[in-house]
Amino acid sequence: MIVTIASFKGGVGKTTTALHLATYLQTKAPTLLVDGDLNRSALDWAARGSLPFKVVDEKQGVRFARDYEHIVIDTPARPDPDELKTVAQGCDLLILPSSPDAMALTAMVQMVEALHSLKSNYRILLTLIPPAPSKVGIESRRTIEKAQLPIFKAEIRRLAVFQKAALTGVPVSAVKDAYAKAAWGCYAAVGKEILP
Repeated sequence: MIVTIASFKGGVGKTTTALHLATYLQTKAPTLLVDGDLNRSALDWAARGSLPFKVVDEKQGVRFARDYEHIVIDTPARPDPDELKTVAQGCDLLILPSSPDAMALTAMVQMVEALHSLKSNYRILLTLIPPAPSKVGIESRRTIEKAQLPIFKAEIRRLAVFQKAALTGVPVSAVKDAYAKAAWGCYAAVGKEILP
């Protein structure tokens, strides 16, 4: 299975999503994470610690792909129309992460509109959901569902433990923190929707 993570906006948890879905898929079969982001965030994350799967850049991805059952691709932010077409048609599932703020949602809608003419299997993932009493996550979900856009049932909470994981170079499931289990549970739930 090839899963690609893409967004028209940075800062919505694209790399965090790619890395944790690769962690989940690795529990099912050998998984490769291809870091196509210009910032090389996934490669930096991997260099700081230890990940349970291999991380390579897009040039190495072609060489290693045949050795893996699952491939997760972290893309550059704001792909141009040709890149988006390649990304959308070159995967089994395209995941569009979006935080619940107006600017991120607007960028996500623009991406959905750009995907309309392409035959692609995509799903929206709400990320960085603030804790109660904020209702922004619920309101964003309602808006997306009302527009009849495909969306994951699971969503990703805004938790500081994700930053700890990035700093230590491990998945959030390997961090010693009271919130690590809840944080990992968010991505495990997304993973189960993709591959039970």
